[in-house]
Amino acid sequence: MTAIEFKKTLTWKFIEYIKNQNSDFLITLGNVAKDFINVSKYVLKFEINKKILIEQCSRYAIDSLPITLTIVSMTAIILAMQIAPELVKQGGGDYMGMASGLVMVREMGAIMAGFAIISMIGSSFASELASMSVTEQISAMKVLRVDPIKYLVVPRFLAGVIMMPFVVTISSFVGLIFACVISKTTAGISYLNFFNSLWHGLYVKDIMVTLLKSSVFGGTISLISCTCGYSTRGGAKEVGISTTKAVVWSFLGIAIWDFIFASIFYM
Repeated sequence: MTAIEFKKTLTWKFIEYIKNQNSDFLITLGNVAKDFINVSKYVLKFEINKKILIEQCSRYAIDSLPITLTIVSMTAIILAMQIAPELVKQGGGDYMGMASGLVMVREMGAIMAGFAIISMIGSSFASELASMSVTEQISAMKVLRVDPIKYLVVPRFLAGVIMMPFVVTISSFVGLIFACVISKTTAGISYLNFFNSLWHGLYVKDIMVTLLKSSVFGGTISLISCTCGYSTRGGAKEVGISTTKAVVWSFLGIAIWDFIFASIFYM
């Protein structure tokens, strides 16, 4: 097989796809790092537009809360339906509260809330900034000597850092309530046994690590989404590509952060 024939095969196309994706990932990672440095400068100097920050915080937490609660609650219900009857069969019904608490507080609450935020808020951030970029609104801001990073990215980044822990706390609490009700309905585990097990199996460390992890998740989602949107060039097609890229890289980002936190605190 000649080199020209090989380049027409699916194997070569797959290799090219992987190479392009890796290159795209490295470019995006570099842009995210650069924007993080610029954002940090304004945050450390307390040069923050408080009005825009409040608007973004309301949007990040209040507007996204219904879909986040729905996703986390349904996850808790499904887990309880699967786990509670099996624990009772094995004589471990008294540990259902502890198991639910560890699963929801350590992992599922933050992860599922992160997925909901990415789908609703992260994609919105990316599409907004991408549209502003391709219509040259960001260029106009630069002409008027308004720093787009300070005006557009900093409030969104801080909104994610500040509000994500609140979203995760509320959604995890609601998820545990649903898990308790479903455990009672499907396996006959009493409310007292559930919360007694939860009280003895959940530690302050778990809560603090989750709050810290949630804050990092929120900042990561906002920063990646804003960077993908801010760096968009072209037209309507590129806006869609940037929005998709923001969602994919945000999913990957919180997965990597979750692995890092699990390695540091639970290994």
